Amino acid sequence: MHNPQLETFICVVEAGSFNKAAEKMYISPPAVIKQINLLESRLGLRLFIRTHRGLALTKAGQSLYQDAKYVVQYCKDSVTRARNAMQESTNVIRIGTSPMTPAQVLVDLWPRVQEYCPNVKFQLVPFENTPENAREILANLGQHIDVVAGIFDKTMLHLRQCAGLYISREPICCAVSVHHRLAQKERLSVQDLYGEDLMLMRRDWSHYVDLLRDDLWKNHPQIHIVDFDFYDVSVFNRCENNNCVLMAIENWRYVHPLLKIMPVDWDYSIPFGLLHSLTPSPNVKQFLDAVLKVTQTQ
Repeated sequence: MHNPQLETFICVVEAGSFNKAAEKMYISPPAVIKQINLLESRLGLRLFIRTHRGLALTKAGQSLYQDAKYVVQYCKDSVTRARNAMQESTNVIRIGTSPMTPAQVLVDLWPRVQEYCPNVKFQLVPFENTPENAREILANLGQHIDVVAGIFDKTMLHLRQCAGLYISREPICCAVSVHHRLAQKERLSVQDLYGEDLMLMRRDWSHYVDLLRDDLWKNHPQIHIVDFDFYDVSVFNRCENNNCVLMAIENWRYVHPLLKIMPVDWDYSIPFGLLHSLTPSPNVKQFLDAVLKVTQTQ
Protein backbone atom coordinates (compact mmCIF):
# COMPACT_ATOMS: atom_id res chain seq x y z
CA MET A 1 0.00 0.00 0.00
CA HIS A 2 2.94 2.33 0.70
CA ASN A 3 6.06 2.97 -1.34
CA PRO A 4 8.52 0.18 -0.36
CA GLN A 5 11.35 2.71 -0.69
CA LEU A 6 10.06 4.20 2.57
CA GLU A 7 10.96 1.01 4.39
CA THR A 8 14.45 1.13 2.88
CA PHE A 9 14.78 4.75 4.02
CA ILE A 10 13.77 3.85 7.58
CA CYS A 11 16.20 0.94 7.62
CA VAL A 12 19.10 3.18 6.46
CA VAL A 13 18.32 5.78 9.13
CA GLU A 14 18.19 3.20 11.90
CA ALA A 15 21.24 1.24 10.65
CA GLY A 16 23.34 4.39 10.19
CA SER A 17 24.83 3.43 6.81
CA PHE A 18 24.01 1.96 3.43
CA ASN A 19 26.18 -1.09 4.06
CA LYS A 20 24.57 -2.02 7.38
CA ALA A 21 21.10 -1.45 5.92
CA ALA A 22 22.02 -3.73 3.00
CA GLU A 23 23.04 -6.47 5.44
CA LYS A 24 19.74 -6.22 7.34
CA MET A 25 17.72 -6.27 4.12
CA TYR A 26 19.78 -9.04 2.46
CA ILE A 27 20.42 -6.94 -0.65
CA SER A 28 23.55 -5.25 -2.02
CA PRO A 29 24.66 -1.75 -0.93
CA PRO A 30 24.30 -0.40 -4.51
CA ALA A 31 20.66 -1.59 -4.50
CA VAL A 32 20.05 0.31 -1.26
CA ILE A 33 21.67 3.46 -2.61
CA LYS A 34 19.61 3.18 -5.81
CA GLN A 35 16.34 3.00 -3.82
CA ILE A 36 17.29 6.04 -1.73
CA ASN A 37 18.23 8.00 -4.86
CA LEU A 38 14.90 7.10 -6.47
CA LEU A 39 13.01 8.15 -3.33
CA GLU A 40 14.80 11.51 -3.17
CA SER A 41 14.16 12.07 -6.88
CA ARG A 42 10.50 11.11 -6.57
CA LEU A 43 9.91 13.39 -3.58
CA GLY A 44 12.16 16.21 -4.78
CA LEU A 45 13.92 16.21 -1.42
CA ARG A 46 17.44 15.70 -0.16
CA LEU A 47 17.13 13.26 2.71
CA PHE A 48 20.78 12.53 3.62
CA ILE A 49 24.02 14.47 3.86
CA ARG A 50 26.72 12.08 2.65
CA THR A 51 30.20 12.64 4.16
CA HIS A 52 33.31 10.54 4.56
CA ARG A 53 32.30 10.09 8.21
CA GLY A 54 28.92 8.57 7.21
CA LEU A 55 25.33 9.69 6.77
CA ALA A 56 23.44 12.50 8.45
CA LEU A 57 19.76 13.32 8.02
CA THR A 58 18.76 16.65 6.59
CA LYS A 59 15.87 18.51 8.24
CA ALA A 60 13.62 17.14 5.48
CA GLY A 61 14.97 13.66 6.21
CA GLN A 62 14.29 14.04 9.93
CA SER A 63 10.71 15.13 9.25
CA LEU A 64 10.08 12.31 6.79
CA TYR A 65 11.56 9.72 9.14
CA GLN A 66 9.12 10.65 11.93
CA ASP A 67 6.13 10.40 9.60
CA ALA A 68 7.33 7.45 7.53
CA LYS A 69 7.43 5.10 10.52
CA TYR A 70 3.82 5.99 11.26
CA VAL A 71 2.75 5.65 7.60
CA VAL A 72 4.38 2.25 7.17
CA GLN A 73 3.00 0.89 10.44
CA TYR A 74 -0.47 2.29 9.72
CA CYS A 75 -0.48 0.60 6.30
CA LYS A 76 0.57 -2.71 7.82
CA ASP A 77 -2.11 -2.44 10.49
CA SER A 78 -4.78 -1.56 7.93
CA VAL A 79 -3.92 -4.63 5.87
CA THR A 80 -4.09 -6.77 9.03
CA ARG A 81 -7.51 -5.32 9.89
CA ALA A 82 -8.72 -5.94 6.33
CA ARG A 83 -7.55 -9.55 6.44
CA ASN A 84 -9.19 -10.06 9.82
CA ALA A 85 -12.43 -8.57 8.51
CA MET A 86 -12.31 -10.87 5.50
CA GLN A 87 -11.62 -13.84 7.74
CA GLU A 88 -14.51 -12.93 10.02
CA SER A 89 -16.94 -12.44 7.16
CA THR A 90 -16.03 -15.72 5.49
CA ASN A 91 -16.33 -17.56 8.81
CA VAL A 92 -19.85 -16.29 9.49
CA ILE A 93 -22.76 -18.52 8.49
CA ARG A 94 -25.82 -16.37 7.84
CA ILE A 95 -28.93 -18.23 8.95
CA GLY A 96 -32.27 -17.01 7.66
CA THR A 97 -35.04 -17.15 10.23
CA SER A 98 -38.79 -16.56 10.13
CA PRO A 99 -41.77 -17.91 12.11
CA MET A 100 -42.00 -20.89 9.73
CA THR A 101 -38.22 -21.39 9.52
CA PRO A 102 -37.01 -21.07 13.13
CA ALA A 103 -33.30 -21.48 13.79
CA GLN A 104 -33.74 -23.28 17.12
CA VAL A 105 -32.53 -26.59 15.70
CA LEU A 106 -29.19 -24.97 14.82
CA VAL A 107 -28.97 -23.25 18.19
CA ASP A 108 -29.35 -26.69 19.80
CA LEU A 109 -26.75 -28.29 17.50
CA TRP A 110 -24.28 -25.41 17.64
CA PRO A 111 -22.05 -26.51 20.57
CA ARG A 112 -21.35 -29.85 18.86
CA VAL A 113 -21.02 -28.32 15.38
CA GLN A 114 -18.30 -26.00 16.68
CA GLU A 115 -16.21 -29.00 17.68
CA TYR A 116 -15.71 -29.66 13.94
CA CYS A 117 -15.38 -26.01 12.84
CA PRO A 118 -14.38 -23.96 15.91
CA ASN A 119 -13.71 -20.74 13.99
CA VAL A 120 -17.15 -20.53 12.44
CA LYS A 121 -19.73 -18.14 13.86
CA PHE A 122 -23.36 -17.72 12.92
CA GLN A 123 -25.51 -14.68 12.33
CA LEU A 124 -29.32 -14.76 12.39
CA VAL A 125 -30.91 -12.90 9.50
CA PRO A 126 -34.67 -12.43 10.09
CA PHE A 127 -36.99 -12.19 7.11
CA GLU A 128 -40.72 -11.93 6.55
CA ASN A 129 -42.24 -15.18 5.32
CA THR A 130 -44.01 -14.12 2.12
CA PRO A 131 -44.26 -15.99 -1.19
CA GLU A 132 -42.07 -13.36 -2.83
CA ASN A 133 -39.39 -13.55 -0.12
CA ALA A 134 -39.39 -17.36 -0.12
CA ARG A 135 -38.93 -17.45 -3.87
CA GLU A 136 -36.20 -14.78 -3.86
CA ILE A 137 -34.25 -15.99 -0.81
CA LEU A 138 -34.23 -19.70 -1.64
CA ALA A 139 -33.28 -19.10 -5.27
CA ASN A 140 -30.35 -16.92 -4.15
CA LEU A 141 -29.01 -18.73 -1.10
CA GLY A 142 -25.36 -17.83 -0.54
CA GLN A 143 -25.76 -14.16 -1.42
CA HIS A 144 -27.34 -12.62 1.69
CA ILE A 145 -28.46 -15.76 3.53
CA ASP A 146 -26.49 -19.03 3.55
CA VAL A 147 -28.90 -21.55 5.07
CA VAL A 148 -32.53 -21.77 6.11
CA ALA A 149 -33.94 -24.51 8.35
CA GLY A 150 -37.24 -25.94 7.18
CA ILE A 151 -39.26 -28.80 5.74
CA PHE A 152 -38.59 -29.83 2.16
CA ASP A 153 -38.72 -32.56 -0.45
CA LYS A 154 -37.41 -33.01 -4.00
CA THR A 155 -40.42 -31.25 -5.49
CA MET A 156 -39.92 -28.17 -3.35
CA LEU A 157 -36.13 -28.12 -3.88
CA HIS A 158 -36.59 -28.24 -7.63
CA LEU A 159 -39.22 -25.52 -7.50
CA ARG A 160 -37.04 -23.22 -5.37
CA GLN A 161 -33.74 -24.04 -7.16
CA CYS A 162 -31.83 -24.96 -4.01
CA ALA A 163 -30.48 -28.02 -2.18
CA GLY A 164 -31.33 -29.56 1.18
CA LEU A 165 -29.30 -31.25 3.91
CA TYR A 166 -31.48 -33.85 5.61
CA ILE A 167 -31.50 -33.71 9.42
CA SER A 168 -34.66 -35.54 10.48
CA ARG A 169 -38.13 -36.72 9.56
CA GLU A 170 -40.69 -34.56 11.32
CA PRO A 171 -44.07 -36.16 12.08
CA ILE A 172 -46.94 -34.32 10.44
CA CYS A 173 -49.05 -32.91 13.27
CA CYS A 174 -52.18 -30.82 13.55
CA ALA A 175 -52.64 -27.38 15.08
CA VAL A 176 -55.90 -26.15 16.60
CA SER A 177 -57.00 -23.11 18.57
CA VAL A 178 -56.59 -23.46 22.31
CA HIS A 179 -60.37 -22.91 22.41
CA HIS A 180 -61.08 -25.75 19.98
CA ARG A 181 -62.80 -28.88 21.33
CA LEU A 182 -59.74 -30.97 20.35
CA ALA A 183 -57.34 -28.79 22.34
CA GLN A 184 -58.15 -30.78 25.47
CA LYS A 185 -56.41 -33.78 23.98
CA GLU A 186 -52.66 -34.44 23.99
CA ARG A 187 -52.77 -36.69 20.93
CA LEU A 188 -55.27 -37.04 18.11
CA SER A 189 -56.64 -39.99 16.21
CA VAL A 190 -57.70 -39.69 12.59
CA GLN A 191 -61.29 -40.16 13.73
CA ASP A 192 -60.96 -37.09 15.95
CA LEU A 193 -60.71 -35.06 12.73
CA TYR A 194 -64.06 -36.25 11.37
CA GLY A 195 -66.34 -33.31 10.66
CA GLU A 196 -63.41 -30.85 10.81
CA ASP A 197 -61.98 -28.53 8.17
CA LEU A 198 -58.36 -29.66 7.74
CA MET A 199 -56.13 -27.07 6.11
CA LEU A 200 -53.50 -28.64 3.83
CA MET A 201 -51.02 -27.06 1.44
CA ARG A 202 -52.20 -27.30 -2.16
CA ARG A 203 -51.41 -30.36 -4.23
CA ASP A 204 -47.94 -30.60 -5.82
CA TRP A 205 -46.29 -28.52 -3.07
CA SER A 206 -44.95 -31.63 -1.32
CA HIS A 207 -45.02 -35.29 -2.24
CA TYR A 208 -45.39 -36.21 1.44
CA VAL A 209 -48.38 -33.95 1.99
CA ASP A 210 -49.99 -35.32 -1.15
CA LEU A 211 -49.65 -38.87 0.22
CA LEU A 212 -51.53 -37.79 3.33
CA ARG A 213 -54.12 -35.96 1.27
CA ASP A 214 -54.80 -38.98 -0.95
CA ASP A 215 -55.13 -41.28 2.06
CA LEU A 216 -57.63 -38.98 3.76
CA TRP A 217 -59.59 -38.39 0.56
CA LYS A 218 -59.87 -42.13 -0.09
CA ASN A 219 -60.26 -43.59 3.39
CA HIS A 220 -61.57 -40.74 5.54
CA PRO A 221 -64.04 -38.67 3.47
CA GLN A 222 -65.55 -37.40 6.74
CA ILE A 223 -62.63 -34.94 6.92
CA HIS A 224 -63.13 -31.80 4.83
CA ILE A 225 -59.83 -30.78 3.21
CA VAL A 226 -59.28 -27.06 2.68
CA ASP A 227 -56.44 -26.05 0.37
CA PHE A 228 -54.17 -23.03 0.84
CA ASP A 229 -51.17 -21.78 -1.14
CA PHE A 230 -48.48 -20.71 1.32
CA TYR A 231 -47.50 -21.01 4.97
CA ASP A 232 -47.37 -17.61 6.64
CA VAL A 233 -48.70 -16.05 9.83
CA SER A 234 -52.04 -15.24 8.15
CA VAL A 235 -52.66 -18.98 7.69
CA PHE A 236 -52.15 -19.56 11.41
CA ASN A 237 -54.50 -16.65 12.14
CA ARG A 238 -57.06 -18.13 9.79
CA CYS A 239 -56.84 -21.47 11.58
CA GLU A 240 -57.41 -19.82 14.97
CA ASN A 241 -60.13 -17.41 13.84
CA ASN A 242 -62.13 -19.98 11.85
CA ASN A 243 -61.68 -22.81 14.35
CA CYS A 244 -60.08 -25.03 11.71
CA VAL A 245 -57.41 -27.71 11.97
CA LEU A 246 -54.05 -26.91 10.34
CA MET A 247 -51.38 -29.32 9.19
CA ALA A 248 -48.21 -28.37 11.09
CA ILE A 249 -44.97 -29.65 12.56
CA GLU A 250 -43.74 -29.44 16.13
CA ASN A 251 -41.06 -26.88 15.23
CA TRP A 252 -43.83 -24.33 14.62
CA ARG A 253 -45.12 -24.46 18.19
CA TYR A 254 -44.15 -20.82 18.83
CA VAL A 255 -45.60 -19.32 15.64
CA HIS A 256 -49.00 -18.50 17.17
CA PRO A 257 -49.62 -18.22 20.93
CA LEU A 258 -53.26 -19.33 20.64
CA LEU A 259 -52.61 -22.52 18.68
CA LYS A 260 -51.77 -25.92 20.11
CA ILE A 261 -49.82 -28.41 18.00
CA MET A 262 -50.54 -32.09 18.64
CA PRO A 263 -49.27 -35.37 17.17
CA VAL A 264 -51.71 -37.54 15.23
CA ASP A 265 -51.95 -41.33 15.10
CA TRP A 266 -50.88 -41.70 11.49
CA ASP A 267 -47.54 -42.63 9.94
CA TYR A 268 -46.96 -39.51 7.91
CA SER A 269 -43.87 -37.37 8.21
CA ILE A 270 -41.88 -34.90 6.12
CA PRO A 271 -38.10 -34.32 5.78
CA PHE A 272 -36.64 -31.45 7.76
CA GLY A 273 -33.19 -29.94 7.36
CA LEU A 274 -31.10 -27.09 6.02
CA LEU A 275 -31.83 -25.47 2.69
CA HIS A 276 -28.71 -24.16 1.00
CA SER A 277 -27.27 -23.15 -2.37
CA LEU A 278 -26.72 -25.74 -5.08
CA THR A 279 -23.08 -24.56 -5.03
CA PRO A 280 -22.27 -23.67 -1.39
CA SER A 281 -19.06 -21.81 -0.58
CA PRO A 282 -16.21 -23.85 0.99
CA ASN A 283 -17.03 -22.32 4.37
CA VAL A 284 -20.72 -23.20 4.14
CA LYS A 285 -19.84 -26.70 2.91
CA GLN A 286 -17.56 -27.19 5.93
CA PHE A 287 -20.43 -26.10 8.17
CA LEU A 288 -22.91 -28.45 6.42
CA ASP A 289 -20.45 -31.35 6.74
CA ALA A 290 -20.15 -30.62 10.47
CA VAL A 291 -23.94 -30.59 10.88
CA LEU A 292 -24.14 -33.88 9.02
CA LYS A 293 -21.52 -35.50 11.28
CA VAL A 294 -23.28 -34.28 14.41
CA THR A 295 -26.74 -35.44 13.34
CA GLN A 296 -25.45 -38.84 12.22
CA THR A 297 -23.96 -39.53 15.64
CA GLN A 298 -27.06 -38.55 17.62
